Amino acid sequence: MEGKEQHAISRRNFLFGTGAVCLSLALGSSPFILGGCNKSKDDSPIGLAVEFTDHAACAYIAQEKGLFEAKGLNLSAYESYVTGTALASALSRGDIQAAYICLAPAINTYANAGVPLKIVAGSHKYGYGLAVDPNRITTIKDLEKEGMRIGCVQPGSAADVMFQRIMDNYRLDKQAVSNNIRTMNPPKQLLAVQSGQLDAVCIPEQWATMSEDMGFQMLLTAEDVWPGMQGSVLIVKDELIDNHPEIVESLVEVTQEATDWAVDNPQEASEIVAAQLQATGDTVFPTEVAETAKQLEITADVMLRSMDRLEYTTGVDPTAIQDMIDYMLSLEYIKSGFDASDIIDLSFLK
Repeated sequence: MEGKEQHAISRRNFLFGTGAVCLSLALGSSPFILGGCNKSKDDSPIGLAVEFTDHAACAYIAQEKGLFEAKGLNLSAYESYVTGTALASALSRGDIQAAYICLAPAINTYANAGVPLKIVAGSHKYGYGLAVDPNRITTIKDLEKEGMRIGCVQPGSAADVMFQRIMDNYRLDKQAVSNNIRTMNPPKQLLAVQSGQLDAVCIPEQWATMSEDMGFQMLLTAEDVWPGMQGSVLIVKDELIDNHPEIVESLVEVTQEATDWAVDNPQEASEIVAAQLQATGDTVFPTEVAETAKQLEITADVMLRSMDRLEYTTGVDPTAIQDMIDYMLSLEYIKSGFDASDIIDLSFLK
């Protein structure tokens, strides 16, 4: 289970784990403080979680370029998570006050766990793909065939929600396809692809693009399936807005600056993100994925191709948020519907 996969990691005095990263402002005792960083005027503990994908490119770029420090944010290591849904659990437990997180688990956290939060910026649109073994699958209808092996992340994850949309859009037999699904986290899916144990994966970037280097072909991207799909967002808990709006403002400003730089410098951005995410010997991964992650190489070339499939923008379209809320309600992934305005606060965006 995801909760068992949590494990603190350290890398260059900064935390970037296999599913998400948490940094905290003046956190408790013995934090791994970034060198030369000015102390925050407020010593309240603030945790920031970051997914272990190029969805959170702005966070990795901000760390590399010292943008958090430049804003006076005293960030320190906390703990890591394997997937966005595990990150959502952390929000529910109160470990984290802000996060770069896929929209679907953010909605789930608000609607089902009752965590009061706001979307204060976007980080990207799209960012998911359906990749297949071309020797086994040539059309979308092949997914219905008995014996097909389809990898996907757990129900309620963003990749799963997109896969549900694929089945609806192409009028697939959901029962037949569901019988073929193998639920596993992204690194495990890729190892299964390498060993010939899967015929298709519906998976977040950068993992979807990585599967192409293993012989898979991209059959559909999120942009093909869901025009305007909001990928990930920067969310903060209401209490952070109420008690420390200056911190929220700084986080949004850093997000904007790093995102703009990534758009203007795609090659260098891909190199930075690849280096941050690469499984190297100086990184200790969450227990359940340690051996898996160490066998996967994340190159700058793959990262460049992957990042080109995302639309990096801090802009948020409330209509797209409402579309996701309504669709998740139709899937019964959330208990009740609500208005997108209940979880959006774009007043910090300039």
